[in-house]
Amino acid sequence: MSTPPMLRQLRHDVWATERLLAHLRTLSDAELDLTVPGTYGTIRRTLAHIVRGDTLYLRLIGFPVVDTPLERDRDMSLDEIGAVLEKVKAAVERVFAGKEFDPDRVFVDDRPDPPEELEAWTMVTQFVHHGSDHRAHIGTILGAHGLDAPGIDVWAYGGEIGAIREKR
Repeated sequence: MSTPPMLRQLRHDVWATERLLAHLRTLSDAELDLTVPGTYGTIRRTLAHIVRGDTLYLRLIGFPVVDTPLERDRDMSLDEIGAVLEKVKAAVERVFAGKEFDPDRVFVDDRPDPPEELEAWTMVTQFVHHGSDHRAHIGTILGAHGLDAPGIDVWAYGGEIGAIREKR
């Protein structure tokens, strides 16, 4: 059976966040607290925001990652972020395990008042878009301060998993 395209996108997203986290572990606390105008916030807060969002989107489609939602403005260590990211990675696989994931299934987002109904594909797509957008923020911060950023695009991922090969 072939891998559903949505699962491939989610796997890339989680891989990119994992790779970024590994790179950020090489930085000092002062570097993790850097920011630039036009981005979400500091590198550390932005990374926590990405993973916090992942847990929200998964919960909304019925795959909770944590017992209680992560607090929005609470600072998290890289170790805490990594631990939650491991749970996100496992949950992503559960979304597509067993029966076929139905992207048209309707879920209720209980956060707005009044609550909203949404199709599952919107949360899966938002998961990927949100991560990509905020990882780009972190890349902008790193570059603006003369720091290297890891290769986390689809080409790097495809090469790593063997989906992109040299033609001989």
